[in-house]
Amino acid sequence: MPVLPGAEPYRHEGGEVGVLLCHGFTGSPQSLRPWAEYLAERGLTVALPLLPGHGTRWQDMQVTGWQDWYAEVDRELRALLERCTKVFVFGLSMGGTLSLRLAAKHGDAIAGLVLVNPANKVHGLAAQALPIARHLVRSAPGIASDIALEGSEEVGYDRVPLHAAHSFRNFCRLVDRELPQVTQPVVVLHSPQDHVVPPADTARILSRISSTDVEEILLEQSYHVATLDHDAERIFEKSHTFIGRLAPSAGKKGSTTGG
Repeated sequence: MPVLPGAEPYRHEGGEVGVLLCHGFTGSPQSLRPWAEYLAERGLTVALPLLPGHGTRWQDMQVTGWQDWYAEVDRELRALLERCTKVFVFGLSMGGTLSLRLAAKHGDAIAGLVLVNPANKVHGLAAQALPIARHLVRSAPGIASDIALEGSEEVGYDRVPLHAAHSFRNFCRLVDRELPQVTQPVVVLHSPQDHVVPPADTARILSRISSTDVEEILLEQSYHVATLDHDAERIFEKSHTFIGRLAPSAGKKGSTTGG
């Protein structure tokens, strides 16, 4: 299947400091592309992969699960670690969940995390019924484009494949158990008005991780996809300042590849 316009992966070869960006459930790299380009323009090496089953049609996602999505970001992280002296991992929604597991598994190899509205469990979709419902109903209404900014749209699916949702629910439970293994510096930015992931998820994550260098920032003007919303520039600036504090050498120019 051809990739939806705008949903292509993005990479930029920059300096010795790298950033892996992880997009959300049923979303695509398009939701993080402005963030990736902001970092690339400041000389960072950037990887923004397209997760398996995403960016085409929801039926393609139906045959994938968390093991596929995690394997993709793990592979991208390892590639960055081979060429960069320091690597940060940023994530939106499920991308935040993926980032947290990478942090738990890779330890000090990851210099820091920036999480935007990270997910800790599956909400709605009659989550408790997913183990059975997924065999009876293939999909539910989509969760894309929860954005306050008028005219801003997310490239994502208009349906949620329930097999994939069930897999994500299992993944959230797995990651919740692993949260105490997360020790890296963390910046968490979350929206009080989020119609996909409630603030309780951020509170749970912050209560479970072992990190001591933690900053929590409220995104008062944005909904769930805050990286395409009113607070986008604030997210980009805060994340770049975070990198600069932990990796002062960040910022040599390079070349860009998209698609």
